[in-house]
Amino acid sequence: MTLQTEQVGQAPIVLDDKDYEILRLLQENSKLTIREIASKVHLSPTPTHERIKRLEREGVIRKYVALLDNRKINKGITVIVQISLKEHNKRAAQEFIDAVLDFKEVTECYNISGDFDFMLKIVVESMGSFHYFSVNKLSEISGIAQTKSIFVMDTIKETPLLL
Repeated sequence: MTLQTEQVGQAPIVLDDKDYEILRLLQENSKLTIREIASKVHLSPTPTHERIKRLEREGVIRKYVALLDNRKINKGITVIVQISLKEHNKRAAQEFIDAVLDFKEVTECYNISGDFDFMLKIVVESMGSFHYFSVNKLSEISGIAQTKSIFVMDTIKETPLLL
């Protein structure tokens, strides 16, 4: 099976079954060696390495990271914050985005449709930390019309796996 993925402003990237197998393996464990991956996808190491380098170069693989357990590093509070802006134009949106990109507490930011314009995932140490963030950082961004905070009680499913 060969599928094409589209990227805005770029030609589609063609991925085949071997590419998807490699991507699944790397999602599950990015510490696998080239030899281990090659063995599992039934290729020799050289073409496996070349495929991985192509996937990295084309941006299919964006980066390799270590996933941390937020509770074990004293980041036990997760809050979803929905935000609507006063003005709906490129300048207002860019000002908001620029400010949010500087906040280490924001682990995810989405531009959404519906009643709100943006949705943030915020991970902090405590309710006090969230209050400080909300009052001293988030509310200082000009152009925010409304915010709605949703406190996560428990995480049922959280996965970086796309395939």
